[in-house]
Amino acid sequence: MPPTLADRLVHILAAIDTIENALANKRFDDVTGDLMHLAVERSFEIICEASRRIPDNVKAQQPDIDWRGMLDLGNRLRHAYHRVEPSILWEIAQRDPPPLKAFAERIMREAAR
Repeated sequence: MPPTLADRLVHILAAIDTIENALANKRFDDVTGDLMHLAVERSFEIICEASRRIPDNVKAQQPDIDWRGMLDLGNRLRHAYHRVEPSILWEIAQRDPPPLKAFAERIMREAAR
């Protein structure tokens, strides 16, 4: 049985948690040379793949999230991994998880009612 919307949101939230924990109290230079950058990359892959399966009408509730950019990032991580700039992932990790986390938590709260 394929994952439900709730499953995908849980996957997104767990991946965001991994990113936040991996980068907590660290600078860019702290993570580029260790294995934590691989955990961050994998977490973004999970987020991107799970977000692809969120129905468009649900995504439309949060138009300020760059859903297309997320799809593009996932494609780059999967197919052009050798051209992923660590500085770009760092930038995305600093900017994008909070609104996505708030969105996923809100959708889950609404579904639980």
